[in-house]
Amino acid sequence: GGVGAAPDSAAAAPEARRRALTGRSTDRLPTIRPWGPEAVVLAEPVGRDERVSGAVLMHVPTAAARRDVTLRWTLICGAALAAFAAAALVAAGISRWLMRPVLDLDRAVEGLTAGSLQARAGSETGPPELRRLRQHFNTMAEAVSESLARQRDFVADASHQLRNPLATLVLQLENVEPHVAPGPGRAEHVRALDEAERLAELLDGLLALARVESGAAGLRDQDVSRAVRERTTAWAPAFRGAGLELTAAEPQEGLRARALPDAAGRILDALLDNAVKFVPAGGRVEVSAGRADDGGTVVRVADDGPGVPEEQLPLLLRRFTRSPEHQNVRGSGLGLAIADEIARVSGGRLDVGGNTPHGLVVELRLPSS
Repeated sequence: GGVGAAPDSAAAAPEARRRALTGRSTDRLPTIRPWGPEAVVLAEPVGRDERVSGAVLMHVPTAAARRDVTLRWTLICGAALAAFAAAALVAAGISRWLMRPVLDLDRAVEGLTAGSLQARAGSETGPPELRRLRQHFNTMAEAVSESLARQRDFVADASHQLRNPLATLVLQLENVEPHVAPGPGRAEHVRALDEAERLAELLDGLLALARVESGAAGLRDQDVSRAVRERTTAWAPAFRGAGLELTAAEPQEGLRARALPDAAGRILDALLDNAVKFVPAGGRVEVSAGRADDGGTVVRVADDGPGVPEEQLPLLLRRFTRSPEHQNVRGSGLGLAIADEIARVSGGRLDVGGNTPHGLVVELRLPSS
């Protein structure tokens, strides 16, 4: 007999009874899980010796067993979660330990790529292989920095040392001029004086470029709006004297940038000097300044001169590079290169493009302060 049979156990009762009447006890019970079964059926044969005279059926509730199973499953799941969490924490710690020197190296490489020769990897953590890699990288960066510094020092020293004897040579040529008789000799004397003055300009440009590349001056906050107004006003007489029209739109107020000292003024001087030299008389040059989409500052100088072929535009920012039709124009070929270097060291850039329908457009982009 039995009491409170559940549907599952009631369905299993006939089979259990049949087995018990054949002399076999219940040797298999269903798996007990937290959600069931609610009861199980147990059957035992009744008789003497080999003779079976009946069977005893019991419907046993599984509530206590299910609570025990639930408790054990909870403990097992809790232990598994704790183990997984501990493993995740250990893995995260190991990952940070391994990745910290890698990220430090990445920042140092990015700094070197951007032109900061003082960038070094400083992390002391990580496995021995990464620590050795950091040491080798710093050694390489130091060697590259020293090599570039020696080159720049040589250019600066050579330019500086040559300026004095060259200035003396120019002075002597000027003093000799009254004693040169008119004729072929006077013409050769004038050409020699022009070449000496051109060489002096070249040395001044090399010295200025070396100073910019050395990065000796730190970045400072500056008023770009004011620099644009002052430089366009200062250059107006030179443009009138060259027969050019210089128009300057009132720059947007509050344009500020963090760059080398007077970077905007120095670069604008180079761009306007370039326009005076290469834009024919009767041409027009427009200067404007405003806010860039990324929050930085854009200073734009556009002219309607002959411009240069599109394939030669990337060459204009290189040192000593000039278009073939401008080879005889006075200058050192370093103006735009120096301006580009000032912009780069300041964290910005100089973009050169063609104007419509003809001419040249140069844009100076500086990061906001």
